[in-house]
Amino acid sequence: MKAAVIHGPGLIKCDTVDDPIIKDSRDVILKVTSTAICGSDLHMYSGGIPQARPMVMGHEFMGIVEEVGQHITNLKVGDRVVVPFPVSCGSCYFCQHDLPTACEHSNPEHYGPEGGIVTDKGGALFGYSDLYGGYDGGQAQYVRVPYAHFGPRKVPDNLTDEQVLFLTDIFPTGYTGVMWGELKGGETVAIFGAGPVGSMSAKSAILHNAKKVIVIDTQQYRLDQIKNLTGCDTILWEDGQSVIDQIRDMTDGRGADLCIEAVGFEPDRNLLDRAKAVINFEKGSIKVLEACMSAVRRGGIVSILGVYPVNYDNFKLGQIFDKGITIKAGQCNVHTIIDELMDHVQSGRVKLDDIITHRLSLEDVSKGYEIFDKKQDGCVKVVLDPWKPSGF
Repeated sequence: MKAAVIHGPGLIKCDTVDDPIIKDSRDVILKVTSTAICGSDLHMYSGGIPQARPMVMGHEFMGIVEEVGQHITNLKVGDRVVVPFPVSCGSCYFCQHDLPTACEHSNPEHYGPEGGIVTDKGGALFGYSDLYGGYDGGQAQYVRVPYAHFGPRKVPDNLTDEQVLFLTDIFPTGYTGVMWGELKGGETVAIFGAGPVGSMSAKSAILHNAKKVIVIDTQQYRLDQIKNLTGCDTILWEDGQSVIDQIRDMTDGRGADLCIEAVGFEPDRNLLDRAKAVINFEKGSIKVLEACMSAVRRGGIVSILGVYPVNYDNFKLGQIFDKGITIKAGQCNVHTIIDELMDHVQSGRVKLDDIITHRLSLEDVSKGYEIFDKKQDGCVKVVLDPWKPSGF
């Protein structure tokens, strides 16, 4: 089959690899009909999330059941399903307590309670390094889906692939960031990052009746898109203090009720930012997170959706304590909310596919990663078709 395989930083190619096979009685083999490139995939593409051996990328995918393991009774060949990005067993302590991203069984080689940098990680994720289970992902023509009795959800016939594809990750993730904010209606939500997750956070804040939604980004074209789609306010990031000042000016000096960090540890950085990281032996930067801490009001909430895989010195604990900030962070527990979000899509309360800017063949995956990573050609979201020819 054809698949997007990472061979090292900056090198993802469409290769021919072996077809997946059933390895466990709870597996299914899926014929992938649509898949997408996620912002967190770029952390592997950059080398920020290390991966030594080649592996198939991708954790946003859906398709048609091609083969089922002998203990799968909830699905049959021909069913069309969308698959949450965490690999979760459904039966361990954490899965039973609505924390499937902490699954105790899906990542046996690297799982543990500590949450270390290279050991004691959480549950497995599709196509997201050996540290998170080493499962081949869904940027491919076929994919093996473990624990298929628990993860995949059938898709109503009246919904297209593009209408539901983002139930795999970015819509549940954006929704979770807002859900953590405990909105009651009438609040101000500031979202740092106008990429796919930030865009879904904006849509989710509107669903939760936020009074004002402010989206911040370094790219004007991304701000223009989300403003056109949602009517939100926008701020172009030129420097962090200016952004903080503008948010305070828009909130009677208090700051936002909820700040959502949807950028992660690899924001756009200048030479000073990069030098600081080298001096401190750190990867990337927490400057966006620091801006969230300053821009949130006293007693407010900061939701961290962007990926932070390492530790940082000079973390402003004193500021967090003095302001009484609540921080919520981590991978999204998609399984616990996907059915609710499917209903939002089916009812028409939210539209997800309007953020798609590029539709490419899987054969053109190298181009997809390049334009997404470099923010070229107005790129916000790339969807790949595993079956159409290059340049379709």
